[in-house]
Amino acid sequence: MRRLGSALAVALALALSWYSNWAGAQVEEVTPVTQETLRAPDSSDWLHWRRTADGWGYSPLDQITTDNVGTLQLSWAWALETGRSQPTPLVHDGRMYLTNPGNVIQALDAATGELLWEYRRELPEPLDRFPRALRGIAIFGDRIFLDTSDAHVVALEAQTGRVAWDTEVADHRKGFTYTSGPLVADGKIISGLTGCQRYSRDSCFITAHHPETGEELWRTYTIARPGEPGGDTWSDLPLMFRGGGDAWITGSYDPEARLIYWGVAQPKPWARVSRGTDGDALYTSSTLALDPDTGRIVWYYQYVPGETMDMDESFEHVLVDRDGQKTLYMMGKLGILWRLDRLTGEFLSAFDLGYQNILDVDAATGRVAYRPGKIPQSGVKIEFCPSHAGFKSWRAMSYSPETRAFYIPVNLTCMSGIYRDVPREIDPETGEGKTVPSGLTRRINEHHPASGGNLGEFLAMDSETGKILWRHRQRTPFNSAALTTAGGLAFVGDWDRYVRAYHVETGELLWQKRLSNSILGFPITYAVNGRQYLAVPVGTGSGTWATSIPARLTPEKHRPRGGNALYVFALPPEASPATYDRSPNTKEGTR
Repeated sequence: MRRLGSALAVALALALSWYSNWAGAQVEEVTPVTQETLRAPDSSDWLHWRRTADGWGYSPLDQITTDNVGTLQLSWAWALETGRSQPTPLVHDGRMYLTNPGNVIQALDAATGELLWEYRRELPEPLDRFPRALRGIAIFGDRIFLDTSDAHVVALEAQTGRVAWDTEVADHRKGFTYTSGPLVADGKIISGLTGCQRYSRDSCFITAHHPETGEELWRTYTIARPGEPGGDTWSDLPLMFRGGGDAWITGSYDPEARLIYWGVAQPKPWARVSRGTDGDALYTSSTLALDPDTGRIVWYYQYVPGETMDMDESFEHVLVDRDGQKTLYMMGKLGILWRLDRLTGEFLSAFDLGYQNILDVDAATGRVAYRPGKIPQSGVKIEFCPSHAGFKSWRAMSYSPETRAFYIPVNLTCMSGIYRDVPREIDPETGEGKTVPSGLTRRINEHHPASGGNLGEFLAMDSETGKILWRHRQRTPFNSAALTTAGGLAFVGDWDRYVRAYHVETGELLWQKRLSNSILGFPITYAVNGRQYLAVPVGTGSGTWATSIPARLTPEKHRPRGGNALYVFALPPEASPATYDRSPNTKEGTR
């Protein structure tokens, strides 16, 4: 039976390979993506996790508008693999490149949903039994780049899906992994490592790889090492016990400043009492500005020195030029919108949503100070807002240049628990550490006292003043990233299976559709043959937030336990202001 099974597997692999080659031959050659293309992409394409490397999550397409969005209808749909799913599709030349749980990459005709090719990675145990999410991939030249669950960077031919190169970056057996896709900057493939929850002489880092060969060009560690600049901010802790510093969200890039901006997550264990130091613990809870040639840290800004509550300040970095100043915006779990000068790292302002009760921010300097009783002590119950899920997490906000506002999915929870001391356990055989426990026990999530019993909030915030322009609250959480368009729309999805479109200026709800499962990942919009589409991923497996918290705090609401998919919507032909060619994958449409 084993031999028969093996023979069938080989036959299937050959068939898939043949099909990939056949399918790829039916469409035109992929136009290579250059650095200039990435800098100024065609409005029809979505070439980056947030469409452009400035992190806006905004599309200049305007065929779908505030007047006609109500007529959106389903164009096609595609089922995804089982497992945790938080994808961002990419679209180029009428092709969609789509991540699936378990490191499966598929190329589809973006107008019809026809499969063009598929790549399936053979993952080692136990990774093969627990398919993980990949939030994104990258495209450059004629290749697709993915960061894998087993800590490799892989290049695939965009035309066929064949592997061009495969480079091991870290040892997955030590817990290292990738959860988000690479960034293309200055012709290099930049990747941020995560899985830094074990005591280890290794630590997380950011790397650059050559797009043609996979050769590692530089490596920048996110944990300051003993004897190096910033090393003393961990007191005298040996490198082995300097945990955390995950670089788990894709960064942004300014080609004029020639700087890469990448967020670094909290130190581990979370609590200072468990960590064994009250120091600042660089470069955790920080933004790093990196030289793309060398990986050198040009400047850093640490939002919360010595962070002690698992409040990541490490998410998408949004780059906005305003009144002659190059600025950088970032919002983390605390619900504080930070604004920095992106050339120097100078603090400019911080706008607090007003929901967190953990720390205070000096409006003039940006320095933070923990409020009384908010630094955990061993064996002492502590209550705090937000919960570890954060008001704002990986569900990215979007920026609209028309309104100069951010559109932000927020979820309103608080938490209580008791911290305990964490033993520093080392495996005597390998000399490596075991997984670092959080140290927090008896965790209980609650509604925020200002929430009115609601978990979800979607709001618009002015980027210059921090003023809330409008907000919507609802019983269940908002569960996807936000998307804005030149059609005057802000799209977002929720746990209760609704995808919604709001008017960017007024906040009026203009369209909603209930789908088969929770809206997860990163909705995008693109065009093929002059017709604009909206792609919305749905599914399960988004971690604790998407399972235990809504189930407990909104027990009257339910969702399916399985069913990852992608739904693609478009205007009906009679509602579209453009004429279009229905033939698949035609590069040019007509208006």
